[in-house]
Formats: sequence, C-alpha cells, structure tokens
Amino acid sequence: MLHHISFGVSNIERAATFYDAALAPLGYVRVWEDLRPGEMGQAVGYGIAGGGDKLALKFCAEDQRPPGPGFHLALAAPSRQGVVDFYEAAIEHGGTGNGSPGLRPHYGPHYFAAFVIDPDGHHIEAVFNSPD
Repeated sequence: MLHHISFGVSNIERAATFYDAALAPLGYVRVWEDLRPGEMGQAVGYGIAGGGDKLALKFCAEDQRPPGPGFHLALAAPSRQGVVDFYEAAIEHGGTGNGSPGLRPHYGPHYFAAFVIDPDGHHIEAVFNSPD
C-alpha cells in the first residue's frame, strides 16, 4: 500500500549516521542522497540495495516535529537477531530505548520486536513475526 514515508529531521548528518547504523541489521541501506552541507532541502533515502527508497529523511531545521502519540514506523527484520542488532545499533548511535528486544505475545505468538526513539523523536520499531 505505501510507496514510501518521509521524516523531517533537524540535523541531516546526525540522522543519516543514526539510520545508516540502525537500518543495516535489517538489510536496509542508503539508496540515494542529496547532501549539500549548510543548505536547506537536503535528504537521504533508505531501502533495499539496488531498489528505491521506502524511508526518506528530509532536513527541516526549524519546523521539524515528529508525529504525535499513536504513530510509529514498524520495519520488517530478517530475524530475531536482526531485531536485537537494530536495537543495539540504534542505542549506540543516539537513539533512546522504548522497549527492549523480546517477544510481544499480546501481538501474536511469534511477534519479536524492539522499539526506539530516534534523535529527532520519531518512534520506530523493528519486528520479526515468524517462527524461528
């Protein structure tokens, strides 16, 4: 259903460093970039190598605000270990833990997820929802 989603970020370099690290364990990479230090309108896009972007980060220095309560972006992980590695990389690169890796049986018997808040306040989740 979704083609891609964009997040506004207050510091494109910090955000790109965070997402480069946090998304790598999930198999997602930077697929394009428009970086011009000191200028507005900079952006980077993430997706599967060789494909288009599914997540874009856009530099919005002044009016950047994350969506309000109830919104988060859930990203598919390739394995439970991918979820763990996502969480650890996100925390190591400036994210805030919002639910450590583990089973969430109230979402389903195989729902293994971790939740973080990125440096700009966006809520993101990595999830693997399959038997081992």
